[in-house]
Amino acid sequence: MKFLDQAKIHIRSGKGGGGSVSFRREKFVEFGGPDGGDGGKGGDVWVVAENALNTLIDFRFTQHFKAGTGGHGMGRGRTGAAGEDVILKMPVGTQIFESETDELLIDLQQDGERVLLAKGGNGGFGNTRFKSATNRAPRKAGLGETGQERVLWLRLKLIADIGLVGLPNAGKSTLLSRISKARPKCADYPFTTLHPHLGMIDVKGNRFVMADLPGLIAGAAQGAGLGHRFLAHAERCVGLVHVIDGSADDPLEAYRVIRRELEDYAIGLIDKPEVVVLNKTDIIDEAQEIAVKRALEEESGQSIFCISGATGAGIEPFLDAIWQNIATYHQQKVKGEKPLIIPNATAGWSP
Repeated sequence: MKFLDQAKIHIRSGKGGGGSVSFRREKFVEFGGPDGGDGGKGGDVWVVAENALNTLIDFRFTQHFKAGTGGHGMGRGRTGAAGEDVILKMPVGTQIFESETDELLIDLQQDGERVLLAKGGNGGFGNTRFKSATNRAPRKAGLGETGQERVLWLRLKLIADIGLVGLPNAGKSTLLSRISKARPKCADYPFTTLHPHLGMIDVKGNRFVMADLPGLIAGAAQGAGLGHRFLAHAERCVGLVHVIDGSADDPLEAYRVIRRELEDYAIGLIDKPEVVVLNKTDIIDEAQEIAVKRALEEESGQSIFCISGATGAGIEPFLDAIWQNIATYHQQKVKGEKPLIIPNATAGWSP
């Protein structure tokens, strides 16, 4: 299934049915009076969050959604049928914006969450409703209310425990394919990953989800390339894995570039728990590995893991460190301490 994290939809709730003008006419019933029924209510448009979905591809080719119109009222006091509702199923993590104002309307964060997007119009009153002591035979009925019409932007931010970030060709996809059953495209040229990929990781009986985010470039926070869309998926991650290509000309500068983009994009993104890994150690000599590791440790102020996504060297202690960050985060959350992230940050959003 193709990954799609942004879509534009047009929705319209149903129009209410019109009321009926009718009079009771039966044999042996004198002065039967009005008996026109009310019109039925128009259908609503709802959105429901589902964990089973992880893309907005359903809204790629179907973008217009219209709820059913309410039925008209009828004689003998019969009310018209209600219009059929429209239920849109979206992945957990979807944000819904008003197209004209860019206002965030809904942020779906829980499985099964159900929100009303557009309410259907009420049905019109039948002439029975207008009967009074001074108006015994009303010959008027109400028209049904019109439905609501809206144009909305959908934006999906993947909800994963860990996000892989780094420059293009740093080996993120190879690493994910090594530690999970995910099979993102891997090749020896930059920008092989054009869409995020998810993988389920098992660490000593514990499981977590890791997202392989497409490579970032300098200026991504200001919109260079597709930086806004890629960085958005890092906002909801518990922690980040910063992958550095050990064979690059300047690994230290590569680390600084990504850190600057994280800091410029959204408040709190730079403060997420981070594990820094020096990748591709299988193709560099030991002296170069030691020198680069020492430089990165001085820059980041933390221990650096030297791994090889291609051969699997150094993977086990690296995964243990990731799980420790996740466990610490959940402990803080249970205790009610202030989380280390801002999960609802919307900086950088531009349809």
